[in-house]
Amino acid sequence: MAGRPGAGKSSIAEALGRRLAAPVVSVDPIEAAMRRAGVDRSQPTGLAAYVVAEAVADGVLALGHRVIIDAVNAVKEAREQWRLLAARHGVPVVFIEVVCSDASVHRRRLEGRSRGIEGFDEPTWEAVERRREAFAPWADDPAGAG
Repeated sequence: MAGRPGAGKSSIAEALGRRLAAPVVSVDPIEAAMRRAGVDRSQPTGLAAYVVAEAVADGVLALGHRVIIDAVNAVKEAREQWRLLAARHGVPVVFIEVVCSDASVHRRRLEGRSRGIEGFDEPTWEAVERRREAFAPWADDPAGAG
């Protein structure tokens, strides 16, 4: 899964997970767990959370199961991480970018959500908008070819 916060990635990932009987590994609860474990809020946790998610997904794939990764995956390096993981296990990778094309709906979704992830600070709409420019386009991404 990929897409900006509040676009609907987690909802779709959970529905797919139920439908495919595949575990969903979500980066946000991993980041929250790091905070609860004492990692200071001034410390960046994004990369570490992706590495932990990769380790969990690696274990699931090693058992011969499918896995769904629920993460923003804004940069090519993150997408490449999942492509390489799949290649190591000899399985296909499918990227699904979730986009909420109506900005007002997207904002309402983001501002109205309460996922109850203890220790996770939901991003503000302003923070999501600031990150828009950093979101690498899929058209240029060889990982997008899956």
